[in-house]
Amino acid sequence: MKLHFERLGAGQPLVILHGLLGSGDNWLGLARAWVQDFDIVVPDLRNHGRSPHAEEAGFAAMAQDVAELIAAEGLSQVIVLGHSLGGKVAMQLALDHPELVKGLIVVDIAPKAYPPAHKALMEALMAVDLSRFTTRGEVDIVLSGPIPAPAIRQWLLKNLNRDADGKLTWKPNLPVLHRQLAELSGGFAEMREYAGPVLFVRGGLSDYVSAEDLPRIREYFPLAKLEVIPEAGHWVHVDAPGKVGELVRKFTRI
Repeated sequence: MKLHFERLGAGQPLVILHGLLGSGDNWLGLARAWVQDFDIVVPDLRNHGRSPHAEEAGFAAMAQDVAELIAAEGLSQVIVLGHSLGGKVAMQLALDHPELVKGLIVVDIAPKAYPPAHKALMEALMAVDLSRFTTRGEVDIVLSGPIPAPAIRQWLLKNLNRDADGKLTWKPNLPVLHRQLAELSGGFAEMREYAGPVLFVRGGLSDYVSAEDLPRIREYFPLAKLEVIPEAGHWVHVDAPGKVGELVRKFTRI
């Protein structure tokens, strides 16, 4: 599958993968701050953003899409940074195609199964009859009941789009993502190793990754190291962009 992507900067190749219900746009602000150091590729994963929709939504298929994008762009030995679901896709990519990956940065996710945390958000979006509304503000009001946190609503509302007739639509393929949410929230079925350098970055205010996960992490990634950003939650790059930038630059001196 040919993914929509942005490419910017020059230097060490760096591929950045967003999380569930996100898009590459979520990372473009940081990417623009890193253009002096990296040749950056920021795709929308399948069934997200401006990339094509498909019935298969698992992170193995997503990882294959990214491998094809790396090859199509003439890159090799890339650093891959992934957040949340993007972190699982990045891990899968390194396990499936280690020859493409020079190093791996995984932000606030571990190679284990999680409860389907975004299920309620997804169902709230799917329950909105967009044909009744013409503006983002109207949809925001409707979502304020099931999703009271304004910051989360504003993040979700970035997924609104207009079709050729000017009608509101959702960019993500919500029915397929909802149907395969259990798989997207799952762990890795097969035990394999990626022998390259790996950095796991955990938000200190997040419960997605803990020190107790490190032995499990090292079963797949024996060289893995863990850094904690105390002031950050799950959206580490939003809460502490400067610190994430420091860790990325330090890691990429490998």
